[in-house]
Amino acid sequence: MSRTNPTEGRRRPASRVSLLQLTPTRRELRAVLALAFPVATVQVGMMFMGVVDTVMVGHFSARDLAAVALGNLYFFTAVVFPMGLLMSLDPLVSQAVGAGDRPAISRALQRGGLLALCLSVPVGLALVPGNYLLSVLRQPPEVVPVAAGYALASIPGIFPFLAFIVLRQTLQAMSRVAPIVVTIILANLANVFFNWVLIFGNLGSPTLGAVGTGWASSLSRWLMLIGLLGFSWPLLRGYIRPFRPDAFLLRPLARMVRLGAPIGIQFGLEFGAFGAIGILMGWLGAIAMAGHQVAINLASLTFMVPLGISQASAILVGQSVGRGDPGGARRAAGSGLLLGVAFMVLTAFLFRFLPDFFAGIYTDEEEVLALAAMLIPLAGLFQVFDGLQVVASGVLRGVGDTRSPMILNLLGFWFLGMPVSVWMGFRTPAGPVGLWWGLVVGLAAVAVLLLWRIRTHMGTDLRRIVIDDVE
Repeated sequence: MSRTNPTEGRRRPASRVSLLQLTPTRRELRAVLALAFPVATVQVGMMFMGVVDTVMVGHFSARDLAAVALGNLYFFTAVVFPMGLLMSLDPLVSQAVGAGDRPAISRALQRGGLLALCLSVPVGLALVPGNYLLSVLRQPPEVVPVAAGYALASIPGIFPFLAFIVLRQTLQAMSRVAPIVVTIILANLANVFFNWVLIFGNLGSPTLGAVGTGWASSLSRWLMLIGLLGFSWPLLRGYIRPFRPDAFLLRPLARMVRLGAPIGIQFGLEFGAFGAIGILMGWLGAIAMAGHQVAINLASLTFMVPLGISQASAILVGQSVGRGDPGGARRAAGSGLLLGVAFMVLTAFLFRFLPDFFAGIYTDEEEVLALAAMLIPLAGLFQVFDGLQVVASGVLRGVGDTRSPMILNLLGFWFLGMPVSVWMGFRTPAGPVGLWWGLVVGLAAVAVLLLWRIRTHMGTDLRRIVIDDVE
């Protein structure tokens, strides 16, 4: 038999899954927590590298701080689709682990490495015309050349960044996360050192400012790749070597791309929606932008926990599907959803009753503080839905359904949430708060739609994805 589609195969007609079927046991809850905690730690560690970049370059100059913010947005706009595409490793590897199929794990890992190498080329080319593109987007003239220099300095770090994602997703799908945690801790320490040397011109280095931050990020990403490869070599050696000729066949590679491309598009849609809100905030003035930045930074930090739960859920659901245990897959899904919502309800409570405290951590400027304190309770509200939708996306990714989250994100964020943001932000007195109400509406819609999809899709025969031609 030759499969021409990664999701091909007959399924019995969909029936809705009852809430009882999704009810987790203590065993599933413990399993999700045991995997989610280190995964979330890694996510926080990767985010913290960006926080350190911002803090250190902020002590150099305001222009360079703005350049890093703009250059970082430019970099991740270019790299967000490849990041998502490589997430196709989640269902492929986790289901292969559940099935005990070592050759499939090896093929997936080696294909991921090849895709990381190939994707690095267009991403690098996209970062070359920074001066032109950022000028066309009418960014501040004094910031554009520095931001473009930051982007150019980031190009050498593209391949190691994507290759690190390949190794990370593979190890997570194997439930082996300790090497990733150790690597991220060391990479954070190295990033501080590289920034200190290159931003401020220490140890005989030229003083590079924001451009030095770009070079520090590239060096840190190479260290992340080399470190993770070294720490995980005993675990991955048998999958990396020898090279498998069947791992580089064109048709399975194309199927892997078709499986991962919707994830990349979904990431782009979500990243684009939040980025668009940031741009719209800028139209309302510097105070609006600053208040938004405080609230969104806080929300992004707490979001790392449900993001970790989402990835853990994708892995455990995929492993259950691979070993032919649909009941286990449903209970793992329920565990992830319950834990994600529980954590976000806790943060919503804190954001609702302590907004001034959290805003005061970031700023002491009265106008910015006042606006941030208005936005933070809204952050708590939308994060309940955000936690639901990100875990639900992970659950569906675990069973191999990558298209539904893409379509439902498009509907919720862009067809519903964004019009509400624009109308309330610019047609009512709500202003910045109105823009955020659009986020609440969009995330709520996405969460409800994804939960509906889980109830219908999880009622089908949950079959393992096979992208290789099987005779």
